[in-house]
Amino acid sequence: MDYAERNTGGGYAEGVPCWADAMLPDVEGGKRFYGELFGWTFGTGSGPEYGHYTQAYGDGLPVAALAPKADGRMPTVWTVYLASPDAAALAERIKGAGGSMITDVMQVGPFGSMGLAADPEGAVFGLWQAGTHQGFGKQGKPGSYCWTEVYSRDKDLVDPFYERVFGYGGLDLDLDGEDFRIWSPAGTEPGPDTAVGGRSLLAGLSPAVPVADRYVPARMPAHFLVYFNVADADASAAAVTRLGGRVRTPPADTPYGRIAVFTDNQGATFAVLQG
Repeated sequence: MDYAERNTGGGYAEGVPCWADAMLPDVEGGKRFYGELFGWTFGTGSGPEYGHYTQAYGDGLPVAALAPKADGRMPTVWTVYLASPDAAALAERIKGAGGSMITDVMQVGPFGSMGLAADPEGAVFGLWQAGTHQGFGKQGKPGSYCWTEVYSRDKDLVDPFYERVFGYGGLDLDLDGEDFRIWSPAGTEPGPDTAVGGRSLLAGLSPAVPVADRYVPARMPAHFLVYFNVADADASAAAVTRLGGRVRTPPADTPYGRIAVFTDNQGATFAVLQG
């Protein structure tokens, strides 16, 4: 698949992933982990008015951010943000289509407006309406974001939700017997060359699947998985282990590159793609 940025008019088209951040118990620990794994450098971090948000850079370009969890009960997780020219209107469409808003859309100074939403099965994603912060300055290259997919149980519920809310065009793929759907932005021809995300089924993680092949427990709720591009997935797996993280799914070849799923040393799960 072509994981390059899909944008129009200098910004991201609606529904295109434009940013990712991790909520962690220990941001300094996260900086050490991801700094060594991906070669990221980090800004000094914002003040309390912006939640001590710390931006990560690859080759001097913004690639992601780390933020401290304001409440220990919050999940330790990577979140992907989907672009919108009008986040408030998007929030209304989400609610009208059976989703919900976890965090209502709010202004984040001059940087833009954000919100957190959940689809009808509870998978959480962010909304971002750009101000001065447009989103990724680099992606699809080693050490930067390249892909996302939502893991769901009921495709007949979830597929219409995303396609109604964002206008995605969908295309079903058969990946070694796995029911997988890719989504392309409105106005483009659905297919691997235009896809910006996908939907996989948690049903594929039933007890019939060997435990060694599962990266999530059988009862894991619906969720998004964020991918980062790497030059060498096997070397990344070794680095994750050395840094105190966990290899959830060992590197394996797919038609679109070599992939692996990891959990960092604080419990946030993410994936890598070599290719």
